[in-house]
Amino acid sequence: MTKQTFIKGAMILLAAGIINRLLGFVPRIALPRIIGAEGVGLYQLSYPFLTVMLTIITGGIPLAVAKWIAEAESQGDSARVKQIFKAAMGLVTTLGIGMTALLLLFAPWITTHVLPDERVYRTFVAMTPMLLIIAVSSVYRGYFQGKQNMLPSAISQITETVIRIIASLTFAYLLLPRGLEWASAGAMLGAVVGEIGGFTVLLWRYMRDKRESGLAEKSTANTKATPALRRLLSLSIPVTGSRLVGSLSYLLESIFTARSLAAAGIATGIATAQYGALQGMIIPLLLLPTALTYSLSVSLVPSLSEAAAKGDRALIHKRLHQSMRLSLVFGAPFVVVMLLFAEPICRILYNNADIAPMLQLIAPIGLFIYLQGPLQAALQALDKPGTALVNTFFGAAVKLVLIVQLASDPKFGIYGALIAINVNIVLVTLLHAISVLRFIGFRMKLLDFVKVIAAMFIMGAAARFTMNQEPLSAEWINLIIACAASAIVYLLLMIWMKFIDRYDMIRIPLLRRWFK
Repeated sequence: MTKQTFIKGAMILLAAGIINRLLGFVPRIALPRIIGAEGVGLYQLSYPFLTVMLTIITGGIPLAVAKWIAEAESQGDSARVKQIFKAAMGLVTTLGIGMTALLLLFAPWITTHVLPDERVYRTFVAMTPMLLIIAVSSVYRGYFQGKQNMLPSAISQITETVIRIIASLTFAYLLLPRGLEWASAGAMLGAVVGEIGGFTVLLWRYMRDKRESGLAEKSTANTKATPALRRLLSLSIPVTGSRLVGSLSYLLESIFTARSLAAAGIATGIATAQYGALQGMIIPLLLLPTALTYSLSVSLVPSLSEAAAKGDRALIHKRLHQSMRLSLVFGAPFVVVMLLFAEPICRILYNNADIAPMLQLIAPIGLFIYLQGPLQAALQALDKPGTALVNTFFGAAVKLVLIVQLASDPKFGIYGALIAINVNIVLVTLLHAISVLRFIGFRMKLLDFVKVIAAMFIMGAAARFTMNQEPLSAEWINLIIACAASAIVYLLLMIWMKFIDRYDMIRIPLLRRWFK
């Protein structure tokens, strides 16, 4: 099995993440045109509950698998690798089957009494097979990530995305004549088919690697999994708690938002459409750069775990600084573009310029989202998941209180929920940063932020100037030209200010030969 360096592994996941994000916008753009914002709202209302169930089933298990396998690999302990994998797979399979049965049994009650729109029932039922599929897939991903081989995860993600796009749009279109509820369920069924495709890739790659290392597997066949299970739970339970807070917060956010909008005098159908626009159209735009931050976070956990096991504090600081700096540099241009061109972006992508103010309001908070991923990964890799749990819980509590207070006020409506989400993002990121500073003394240099913010202002001026020239008649072409021209200005500024240099380019596999 091929082991990659931290940067190379992150770049592999980044390439897959970028492809997935770009492909993912095909259904984001096409699905609202097929089933409308209200249909997207029904589709999105199922996901918070799915997230909660998946958190209970998998929680911190994939992270624990990656962390302990990375440590076992660094010590050459192949027996412990097998222990960890078997224990994790047995646990998630048992939980996955049990939770799926419970979800199917209580689906009528949940969609009637818990979720804010009972029309979500068919979508909810169509969603349930994903619990077991995603749970099992997550253990395989943790296994490969622990061995610092990010290629299987990357290939499976792309496979899942391609299949999901084709299946979701096809099923939604075919079922639309039967009504909006059926079309939404069809889109969800397509997501299930996509997950099956991604899982198939992971299983094939695992079986191939197992055959290649068959000799080593036989030598450890009688190893007991009980000690490994206890060790897995010791890390995964606090991480599960932290993620469960986030997942429950997401579920309660959807419920509280709908109830609060109803209290503000907004009809159920309109409230569902507004929530669908926020979670199905605006938030995905904001999360585009997380293709990088996610890849960095995934690669960061085994890398920091290995460094911590060796007591290499300097390497811990180096890896974390690389992650934070790349997240900042990569995410900043997206913030500028979304803030300045929210209206044309929403008009071109969704044929709906009315939702542009939501994008403008949340865009500046993007920088905090992009920095939050590496910070949380660092806390988990350094055996501080309890701290991440407390930070996440505090931010979630503040968010839910603000949603009830603001979204129920007719003056704010959906924008009240958006303000609450913004406050939550900023608060949790700052708490994570303070925690990392306290535990390992790591902090970003103030000058780094000054350089990036200055480059953002200059880039914004260049983008606005280019867009105002209207070189061509088509708005979408002018937008692309403005974005490309301003991105070049931004990159040149980063190089001029020595924020990125030739050595950063050498670390990127595809660019290495050009900058040696």
